Amino acid sequence: MGKVLVLFHSNTGNTRKMGEQVAAGAAEVPGTEVRVRSIDDANREDLAWCDGVALGGATNLGSMPWQLKKWWDSLPDEVWQSLDGKLGCAFSSSGGWGGGTELACLEMLIVLMNHGLVVFGVTDYVGKKHTLHYGAVQAGEPRTENEIASCRRLGQRMAEWIAVFVDGRKDLHPIARGYPRGSQH
Repeated sequence: MGKVLVLFHSNTGNTRKMGEQVAAGAAEVPGTEVRVRSIDDANREDLAWCDGVALGGATNLGSMPWQLKKWWDSLPDEVWQSLDGKLGCAFSSSGGWGGGTELACLEMLIVLMNHGLVVFGVTDYVGKKHTLHYGAVQAGEPRTENEIASCRRLGQRMAEWIAVFVDGRKDLHPIARGYPRGSQH
């Protein structure tokens, strides 16, 4: 059974709402357990429990929020190398489009990579001109159908990759499931 940790920091609640949609998407994959935790409530046991981390934070001046970075920097030394091989992805909300959300996602992916997580992007589109190559990104909270779908797709993809690589469920590979490739560019 795959275990997804949706870990986030949110000042205004927008990133929390994204995380809830990411969790809902992960829960759509049969046999997936999901935990949703703010960094205020999460601990290293949550990291030990999971097979993958969907990491979210608001975009702050084109990068991840300092509180999220501090949380990772403050983990005890025992956590170092204990996350090797787990999966990771990112999501971020900003005050407006063009505020650096993809840069914030990349910064979060770099933190995950430094802890040994294997990170991924999502190549398929959830709507016309709406994709999440580096993670799910929003201006504000997810409101539109495509914005909600991007968060859910990120969680779904995380759960699918865990099912494939951790649980050996090759039938849940995105290509085996028949996702359209390039049809909505």
